[in-house]
Amino acid sequence: MNQTTIAETFVEFADTLTADFDVVDFLHQVAVKCADVLGVAAAGLLLTDQRGALRVVAASSERTRLLELLQLQHDEGPCPESFHTGRPIAVPDLAAETGRWPRFATAATAAGFASVEALPMRLRDTVIGALGLFGTRPGPLDPVTLRLARALGDVATIGIVQARTIQRQEEIAAQLQTALTSRVAIEQAKGVIAERHDLDMDGSFELLRRAARSANRRLSDLARDVVTGEATV
Repeated sequence: MNQTTIAETFVEFADTLTADFDVVDFLHQVAVKCADVLGVAAAGLLLTDQRGALRVVAASSERTRLLELLQLQHDEGPCPESFHTGRPIAVPDLAAETGRWPRFATAATAAGFASVEALPMRLRDTVIGALGLFGTRPGPLDPVTLRLARALGDVATIGIVQARTIQRQEEIAAQLQTALTSRVAIEQAKGVIAERHDLDMDGSFELLRRAARSANRRLSDLARDVVTGEATV
């Protein structure tokens, strides 16, 4: 592991405590950085909305996002289980779990994944979501990587919960709800951009993200303008 990259990632996550930030972009960065730093194939992030329901808010790749959605649609898989139990769920061999999670295990294996580690995102006794780490080879994460994964998840959780010194649960839920609502516009904009430029969904999201940063705009604001035709990417 690159120690400089690890340090920079912790600093980036911690910056949410002191500076204004785009919550949607932050959540995407959590997924991407976790995958990069931990050396896993992909990562996905689930968070609760205002009603306490689990939703997909970020993923490092489109296929991971679809797998996370599948887990929620059928209420099966390591990430929902980790959220509901508040415990890490290690799945070193997905092929052996078709009896436990038939739809998820089959779909994940077909997508090229062979292992998953799901970690609850918690602040003290409050669990706000789950972080899923996907591998392309069977086997558990080694103890050092697993400790680092938990530390990254903890820091990201603190950043989400304490963003802009939010302390009341109602305000926390509102922040997360804003992110969930923004994802709808972003997914629609990804489709528009993908069709316009003949890109896959990952490529269209990166193009949207770069355009938002270049224009110093929030991802969700630019996405809404792309959908309504007020902006072109």
